[in-house]
Amino acid sequence: MALTIENNAKKQLLWIGMGSILMFFAGLTSAYIVRKPEGEWLDFMLPEQFTISTIIIIVSSILLFFVKGRLRKNQSVFNLVLSVLVLGISFSFFQFQGWQELIAQGVYLTGEGSNASGSFLYVLTLAHLVHLIGGLIALAYVSYKSKQNIYTIENCLAIDLTSVYWHFLALLWLFLFFLINFY
Repeated sequence: MALTIENNAKKQLLWIGMGSILMFFAGLTSAYIVRKPEGEWLDFMLPEQFTISTIIIIVSSILLFFVKGRLRKNQSVFNLVLSVLVLGISFSFFQFQGWQELIAQGVYLTGEGSNASGSFLYVLTLAHLVHLIGGLIALAYVSYKSKQNIYTIENCLAIDLTSVYWHFLALLWLFLFFLINFY
């Protein structure tokens, strides 16, 4: 009984944390939507690295859906979770590559030559990456523990919490990607 209460508390804390993150990005999105029509908005092509990173995070999120099935069959989830971790690191790599391409295009965060559109892009993507680092840490932990085969279908709270958070980050990224590309 006490373990169930503790698990429920951990799940609630995750949802509260994700709610806070969602409110943070809602504020940034609101500022983005209000500022863009005011003019002096630099139009530029979003580097293809952001599209590649979008595909990567979608694939990583899909892979996490197979973890519980493997646990139900008493199979190891190490390779699957490790693959998601590697994809998450790849996502981060392509984000950095995208920023480098933006700089090469003359799109800057601040300083001479910067523009509100570029600044918003950097802030939105960097803020997402900062939150993604938390997901990478959780994935690294779950990978380490899954290598030890400690997870079962009855004992997989860390996997559940990590998966929910990672799916949240993937959906958040999709929202940001479409906002930046199509609004």
